[in-house]
Amino acid sequence: MTRERVLPKLTSSLILPMLALLALASAGWSSGDAEVAAAAAQQPSILTRAIEAFGWGFGTSLTPCVYPMIAITVSVFGAKEAKSKREAAMLSTAFVLGMAVLFTILFTVAGLTGGMFGAFLQSRAVQIAFGLLFIALAASMFGAYELQLPDSVMQRLSSVGGVGFGGAFTLGIVTGPIAAPCSGPGLIRLLADVTNSQDWKLGILYGMSYSLGLGILFWLVGTFATSLPKSGQWMMWVKTVFGIALVVLALGHFSVAFPTLNAFVKNNTTFFLIAAGLGVVGIGIGAIHLDWSDGTLAKVRKGAGILATVVGGFILVEAIKKPAELSAAELDKLKADAAAAAGAEGGSKEPVKLLEWVHTEKEAVEKAQAEKRPMILDFGANWCVACKELEKYTFSDKDVLVKGGRFVAGKIDLSNDEDPANEALKKKYKVNGLPAVLIFDSEGKEVARIEKFVEAKEFLAALEPVK
Repeated sequence: MTRERVLPKLTSSLILPMLALLALASAGWSSGDAEVAAAAAQQPSILTRAIEAFGWGFGTSLTPCVYPMIAITVSVFGAKEAKSKREAAMLSTAFVLGMAVLFTILFTVAGLTGGMFGAFLQSRAVQIAFGLLFIALAASMFGAYELQLPDSVMQRLSSVGGVGFGGAFTLGIVTGPIAAPCSGPGLIRLLADVTNSQDWKLGILYGMSYSLGLGILFWLVGTFATSLPKSGQWMMWVKTVFGIALVVLALGHFSVAFPTLNAFVKNNTTFFLIAAGLGVVGIGIGAIHLDWSDGTLAKVRKGAGILATVVGGFILVEAIKKPAELSAAELDKLKADAAAAAGAEGGSKEPVKLLEWVHTEKEAVEKAQAEKRPMILDFGANWCVACKELEKYTFSDKDVLVKGGRFVAGKIDLSNDEDPANEALKKKYKVNGLPAVLIFDSEGKEVARIEKFVEAKEFLAALEPVK
C-alpha cells in the first residue's frame, strides 16, 4: 500500500479520534454537574493548565536526555527522506500522535483511578513521600547524579519502529520511556495534579498538551528539515530551572504535611514583593547561569542563588493559594459601607460585625449559646482541596464577610486522623467526608449542610433564611 493511500487512513484513524477526545473533555468541563462547573470557575482556566503542561513538555525537549536525539529520531522514521514537505509533515505528525497516545492514556488512567485512593494520596505520609521524590529528582537536575535507563533497554527501545507512518507512530510511543530520565519530573508533577483532581478530562488535556510540548521540536525538524542550535551550556540552565521548580513543588507537599511551613505566608503585596525580590537576587548571584564545576566561589554563589530562588518561588506559590488579605483600612471601609447600607434600608444601627473564625468547636458552641446567635462550623483539613477553595474564594468574599458576621463561626481542623478528639467530633456531627460546612440556627438546630465547593452566591443563599 502506498503512502498516499495510508495518509487518509492515518488522518481518520488517529487525528480524528484525538480531536474527539479533546472535544469530549471540553464538553465535560462545560456541561458537567454544578459542583464541577463551580469549582472549575474558580480554578486555573483550561488554557492556563494546557500552557503549563505544554511548558513542562517543551522544557523536557530542551534537556540533555532529549534534545541531542531529535535529529537522529527524525532520521529513523524517514522524515528527511520524504518525497514532499506534506509527506514529511504527516510522518512527523504520526510521531507526535504516538507520544500523544501514550501520555494521554497515562494521564487519563490517573484521573479515572484517582478517586479510588484519593484520601490515601492526601495523607501526611504520602505527601512527605511526594516531597522526597521531588527532592531526589531535583538533585538529578542539579547534577548530583544521572538518571538513565540501562543501555540494553535503551538500545531495544531505539530499534522499535522504522520508516513509514506506522514506524513513526510506534517510535513516538516508545520515545516517552527513552526520555524518562528527564521527562520524569514534569510527568510526576502533572500526574499528581490529575490524580488529586480525580478528573479524567484534565488527564486528556494534560496528555495532549504535554505531548505537543515535547514533540514540537521533533515536528519542526521533521517537517522543515530545520537545524537546531547546537547542544551546550544552555541545556544545563534548563535542567537547573527544572530543579528549582521541583524543590518548590516539594516544599508545597511538605507544607501540606506540616502546615507551619506556610503559616507565615499571606496573600498581600508585601509577600509578593518579597518573593519577587528573592527571585531576582537568586538569579542575579548565579542560581542558573553558574556551573558547579566553576570553582568553590561559584558553587557557593550557585547554592545561595538556588536557595533564594526556591524560597522566593515557594512564598509566591503559597501566597497565591491563600485568600487575599484585606488591610485594616479595607476592613474598616467594608464595615462602614455595610453600616451605611443597613441604615439606608432602615436596618439596625449597631456596629457591623464581620465574619470571624474561632478555632475550636467548644468555643464556637459556647459563644453561640451565650449570645443566642446562629453558628457555622467548617470542618476541613490541610489536604482537602475543596476546603481550601472555600476558604480562598467563598469565605473571603466581601458579601460573605458582611452577611456572615451575625454568625458565630468555628473552623475545625481535622487534618490529624489519629487524634481521638477529631474522631469524636466527626462522629458527633456525622461528618463522613470533607469539606463539611454545618449551619445552625440560634437554637442550635442544624438547618443546612454543605459538602462540596460552592460559590459565595450559593453560600449566602444558605445563610439568608437562618434565624
